Amino acid sequence: MAVMRNLLKTVLQNNPGWFKASLGLAVFISCGLAEGFQNKNAETYVLQYPANFGSRFVIPADNPTTKDGVYLGRLLFYEKALSANNDISCESCHQQRLAFTDGKAFSTGTDGSLTARNSMSLANLLWVRNFFWDGRSPGLEDQARFPLTDPHEMGQSLSESARKLNSTVLYPPLFKKAFGSSVITQDQILKALSQFERTLISAGSDYDKYLAGDYHPTAQQLRGLLLFESAPDPKRGIRGANCTHCHGGVKTFKELFHNNGLDSIASDLGREKITRQSADRARFRVPTLRNIMLTAPYMHDGRLSTIEQVLDHYSEHIVQSPTLSAFLQDISNETGGKNLALTKDEKADLTAFLGMLTDSSFITNPAFSNPHPINHP
Repeated sequence: MAVMRNLLKTVLQNNPGWFKASLGLAVFISCGLAEGFQNKNAETYVLQYPANFGSRFVIPADNPTTKDGVYLGRLLFYEKALSANNDISCESCHQQRLAFTDGKAFSTGTDGSLTARNSMSLANLLWVRNFFWDGRSPGLEDQARFPLTDPHEMGQSLSESARKLNSTVLYPPLFKKAFGSSVITQDQILKALSQFERTLISAGSDYDKYLAGDYHPTAQQLRGLLLFESAPDPKRGIRGANCTHCHGGVKTFKELFHNNGLDSIASDLGREKITRQSADRARFRVPTLRNIMLTAPYMHDGRLSTIEQVLDHYSEHIVQSPTLSAFLQDISNETGGKNLALTKDEKADLTAFLGMLTDSSFITNPAFSNPHPINHP
């Protein structure tokens, strides 16, 4: 690159009239230098997922998913040097065995304080467009910045993280393989983490096998699936749990924000804090139901400890408020009813179906596990 810069300087000095005609080339070269030496020769990482998941996702043009980038991001995901006290990593709040959650209502940051909201699962982030419970980040690269630098989470500036990684023997060669330069930048840390997180695809549950014709559900699971997909209509004798309106079908996820009736007066404004629209008060992103049996406690504040409590909430305990989701208003299995009114057996059927969403291959996939050397200088 130094040779290229000197050559360009010499040409411009000896041929001043050439500058205007060659402005596009000069801009191209300068942009290439500024973008952090993206390694054009890196081998592409092929993302594999069922066709029925669809390809409605966007991977930034300046951060293609490569094998070296994914491996580097995987190392960084488990790297405690990215925290102020070298005591926690991304994995501390997103453990693979729990579908990349941590089993707590609120996670503990490097300063000993608790996070404001529950740690969400990282399954199938490839299809997510707005991240966090309030949707404040429009992409994974932007999302990664928050937990890394928040004083109550990992608590360290990206510049300090880059400095610490640059001082190791391990990381500069790996960044060179992934991005073409051994000088580690803040931007590259975010890009590598994002590449790894895009590979966290959960598509091997019994539900997926059922859709592919390779699994035969029990009668109870089928009853639960029917309830999950059905809207109640007591006049026609149709009972349902009305779940797909918010949680979707094949991926059991929709890019939606809802007030799900937890409180009449919200202490957490949710989406409203981002949009400044009163209609968004207490609305939160609908999380994926993938591996839902592994990701307790539930809700944005982890207030519900079991899936039974979740079903009880939607069946009997919806609280009316001005921004309550329309899908939860006056929806009932009883004529004139004000709540969903599921029976004990129906809740058990739903629980059986939700158990089909557990993906054992996802929580044991060695490609997602910690590859870190025990010690590195």
